[in-house]
Amino acid sequence: MMTRRHALQKTALAASALSVAPLPAQLQAQGAAAAPAGPFRLPPLAYAFDALEPHIDARTMEIHHDRHHQAYVTNLNKAVAGQAAWESKGVEAIVRQIDEVPEGIRTAVRNNGGGHYNHSLFWQMMKKNGGGQPKGDLAQAVDKAFGSFDKFKEEFSGAAMKVFGSGWVWLIVEQKQLKVVSTPNQDTPLMKGHQPLLGIDVWEHAYYLKYQNKRVDYVTAFFNVVNWDFVADRYEKFKG
Repeated sequence: MMTRRHALQKTALAASALSVAPLPAQLQAQGAAAAPAGPFRLPPLAYAFDALEPHIDARTMEIHHDRHHQAYVTNLNKAVAGQAAWESKGVEAIVRQIDEVPEGIRTAVRNNGGGHYNHSLFWQMMKKNGGGQPKGDLAQAVDKAFGSFDKFKEEFSGAAMKVFGSGWVWLIVEQKQLKVVSTPNQDTPLMKGHQPLLGIDVWEHAYYLKYQNKRVDYVTAFFNVVNWDFVADRYEKFKG
């Protein structure tokens, strides 16, 4: 017969086990504590995990960067292992030449190389005390392409809401013109020869902890952390 003392001990142990329960299997599979063997490395964030609060929460940033992005890096290193011609290339060159990657590893390189490249840009597209509106030449280009900044936000946000499942929405420059496009999964505009200036990750892992299924709230909040200086620098570089 179980005594009251034993029952209390059992309850306490159960509660303790729950408090240190492991992350879901999906996150375990994507996480990697040690730096992977291979040429690619996870770039550090330029700001603290909580720097984008209250718009993007610290826990999401930590998991998104340290687990999801790390997984893309780890799996890209695995995919190109032994492929000397591809191990020696930078990730931008790889995604540009995705159709030339050997067929046996192409899908893995597309998904993980794209994920590594997209996220490496994404962290830089946001900053503490960001938001507002672009200035200078970029602001003029936005007005010319979309009519106004507000109309650009409307088109960009609308495209983000229309992505079915997982993907990204981008502001790109193509033949000196700004356009809003979307890509599925971890595809990047570079795969079609277009330079991304601004992008938003609409995979659920980018927002679900804070916003659950309310993607529209996440998209709205994103505009409060945009690093327009970084976007403007890319525009000056690639506008042609």
